[in-house]
Parts: sequence; C-alpha cells; structure tokens
Amino acid sequence: TIGFIGLIAPHITRKIFGAKAKTVVPLSMVTGASILLLSDTICRTIISPAELPVGTVTAILGAPFFISLLFSQKRGTEWMN
Repeated sequence: TIGFIGLIAPHITRKIFGAKAKTVVPLSMVTGASILLLSDTICRTIISPAELPVGTVTAILGAPFFISLLFSQKRGTEWMN
C-alpha cells in the first residue's frame, strides 16, 4: 500500500518545480524517497517499541491528496496551476 508514493511524488514535484520533464522525473524520485523515509520514521517512532505498517501513514497522506485532486478537477480548475 505504499503505491500512493509513486502517484503523489510527481504531482508534488510538478507543483513546486514546474512541468519540465527533465526536472520532474529525477526530482520525483528524490521526493518519493523523502516522503517514504519520513513515513517510515513516523511509523517507527509513533508507538515505540512497536511499529505501525508504513502503508498506514502513506494512506493517511495519499487519500486526502487524491480527494483534493478529484474535487479540484471536478470544479473545472486545474490543481497544478
């Protein structure tokens, strides 16, 4: 369930750095790795000594993101611009 990372990272990168493919592709990889590292750190420390699955934090981040993306497309406004 960490598939949200592969879908969220390019959108976040495109919003911050623009839509050039030369910059979006490598920076998406760095953004995705950073998000996953942050999620893993949160999962390991939130209820230590036990661990939460990483998918819980990525789902908590990913679900609202895609809902907001869905509603922004529905209103006729593009989320990217």
